[in-house]
Amino acid sequence: MRGIEPNRTLAGRPGGPPPGGRGLGVAAVDPIPIFCEGLSSLVHRTPGLQWLGHATSHHAALQLCEQLKPDVIVLDSALDPNCHLSRLLSGGDPALVIITLVRDTNRTQQYLAAAIAAGVHAIVPRATDGRHLTEAIRRAHSDRRYIDPTLAALTARPKRQPVLPKVGEPPKPATARGLMPLSRREYQVLQLVAEGLENSGIAKILFLSVETVRTHVKSILRKLSARDRTHAVTIAFRSGILVTNPDDAHNPPDAPATPTSIAPSPR
Repeated sequence: MRGIEPNRTLAGRPGGPPPGGRGLGVAAVDPIPIFCEGLSSLVHRTPGLQWLGHATSHHAALQLCEQLKPDVIVLDSALDPNCHLSRLLSGGDPALVIITLVRDTNRTQQYLAAAIAAGVHAIVPRATDGRHLTEAIRRAHSDRRYIDPTLAALTARPKRQPVLPKVGEPPKPATARGLMPLSRREYQVLQLVAEGLENSGIAKILFLSVETVRTHVKSILRKLSARDRTHAVTIAFRSGILVTNPDDAHNPPDAPATPTSIAPSPR
């Protein structure tokens, strides 16, 4: 995939140099370029950390993690309001440390509980300063758990009794419950279908055969009970499987958004 620096070896990963040879590999998933530039600058000037790059969409984030294998990924909560991406990232690489930067709109007990259940290791306010963020990165990597003190009260809540369906009431489908019915690869394919790509274009981006993509599309239609590709995308957006970019995400008018792109760390 274009934009990924090849032949990277990372500290703490199989086949990489021994710890101490390189710092912790840090990447980000965020739609705002200037935010990523600031985070890149922070990581570059922090001993023990190494900036690997950033992605601006879910499927690009999954590819970034597959190809660059960061130790830590910093994720904007606005890009993962239902924690689907967090769950896929955690399931794809149990060693990956996920840090969610929580916006005010997601600063709720429900969201924090869902993030933790999805495999997020650290939760920090998006408005935090650089010193606290680097501390969160280090503590999350060493302890596999870090909750910013300003959010701790939201994570301590009494257990709620599950709401059981009424007698005779059929169970709700996975999409209606806000769960993720798709596999990791199906999710990537659906994202690219939503961007208007045909099977051949999806195959090139994901390094798959056209027939494999066609099989994934058929599986997506079946799992979402969709009539066709357009219907599947509509269902996915309505149910929260797919999300639109946050309102503050900016793309220059002469350079339309290309969520497939991954910005690598400069040499």
